Amino acid sequence: MGLAWILFTIYLLGTSYLGYVGYKKTEGFSSFAIGKGDLSPFVVGITLAASTASASTFIINPGFVYVDGLSAWINMGLGTFSGIMFMLIVLSFKFRKIGATNNALTVPDWIGKRYNSKGFSFYFAVINLLSFAFVVLLVGGISIVMQKSLGVTNTTALLITLVFVTGYVFFGGTYAHVYTNMFQGILMVIVSIIILWSGIELMLKTGDPDFIQQIYNEDPNLLAWINKKGALFNDFFSIYITGFFIGAALVSQPHILTKALYVKTDKDVKKYLWVFGVILLLFMFLATVGFFAHINVAPEQLIDNNTGKFRQDLVMIVYLANTFPDWVFTIISVVLIAAAMSTLDGLLVSISTITANDLILNIIDRFSKKELTEEKKMKIAFKASHLILVIIAVLVFWVNINPPKLLGIYGQVGVYGGVLAALTPLIVGVLFKNTPIKLVWTSSVIAVLIHFTLYFYGNKLFPNTSFTFENPAVTSTLAIIVAVLPALIIAWVANNKYIKTKKNE
Repeated sequence: MGLAWILFTIYLLGTSYLGYVGYKKTEGFSSFAIGKGDLSPFVVGITLAASTASASTFIINPGFVYVDGLSAWINMGLGTFSGIMFMLIVLSFKFRKIGATNNALTVPDWIGKRYNSKGFSFYFAVINLLSFAFVVLLVGGISIVMQKSLGVTNTTALLITLVFVTGYVFFGGTYAHVYTNMFQGILMVIVSIIILWSGIELMLKTGDPDFIQQIYNEDPNLLAWINKKGALFNDFFSIYITGFFIGAALVSQPHILTKALYVKTDKDVKKYLWVFGVILLLFMFLATVGFFAHINVAPEQLIDNNTGKFRQDLVMIVYLANTFPDWVFTIISVVLIAAAMSTLDGLLVSISTITANDLILNIIDRFSKKELTEEKKMKIAFKASHLILVIIAVLVFWVNINPPKLLGIYGQVGVYGGVLAALTPLIVGVLFKNTPIKLVWTSSVIAVLIHFTLYFYGNKLFPNTSFTFENPAVTSTLAIIVAVLPALIIAWVANNKYIKTKKNE
């Protein structure tokens, strides 16, 4: 425990210094929200990869692979990665151009200015509050690692995490987020290589039967292309379709897409996407630990001592403890904490800035008797964003005192609702110049309603269906197919008619 605390303290000091550097560069709400467009593409690429690969990638996803095997690995690894890269390439370049032209600070701000509708911006600011579920997931994941590596209680781990991360974001905003994520991202790359190499060594050292055969002997379904007995990934749709669709949808998260506003040219966007793609692919392969754990983790090690129930979110931590010497496990544990914090700080920046800029300022505009200057609005937003950070920290602490069952699913349900709402407005706004706003509004609302309705009531409404409604990726993908894709087709037709009309005039 002594080494763990020494390393963790060094990490805290290093991150705090970078947060201070970010604080020195933050001059107002605009720079707090997106910086000044002066960041290196290499730094943005690492930051984006670290922000995207969160506690889910490093801590939670191996547990799903442990339970559902190859089907979960394909879905959460290759499927999600391909969807993310596809949508980033489609959206990032024009999103940056339109955002720069309109001086957009957030995704709801971008949407409101793109469609010339403050009401639309306000709607997305409210929807963005669903990201709170993801913050709960991240903080819960960090707490799991801290309890194992630092020997602290859940309460202590929560306090350390929330006070520390909220603190440096409070002062440094986007610059603190970027600089600390660069540091955290480099550590994450090194540790990812070490973990994956340990798995390769395990495969090479396994005797007779070999690695693959041992997993097959335990349960043939773990290596099936479609695990029909899987808990969440058990048919072609839930495995091969949802992975790509969800990966594509996740790009519309505010802390991911707004990275395009951190740079000034399309050339810079191309550079940081290359850096991001290579690093993210490495991170995605960490889900393979779910297979490795079947060889060196005894099932009883995954039983929660307090509840006596199976905890799949312990798979990564127990595997590392069984595989590496204590000092190596300690180092890796500190980096896993950094991995979760790298996404947490990005989310805190986005939630606080969106709530301040697009929710609070919109309310002030609507009810204020005096019209405020832009400078005054920015000052109010700056102060409000800091207050919101504190409120979020308190609420997350309260929820994680008694964390929800299956943190990964809890986080996904909320996050997917948010990304579904923004998906149609973003794609249509980037690809088409002329689209009826009612179409975009309708598609957004219907997509959110379908997702939550099917997740909570799908089994009652459709008792004979083969869809696994307990998997939020399934409900989200169905929402995309029913509400988003038809809207894109209609928008394409409407845009073509508009272009032809203009040519004939």
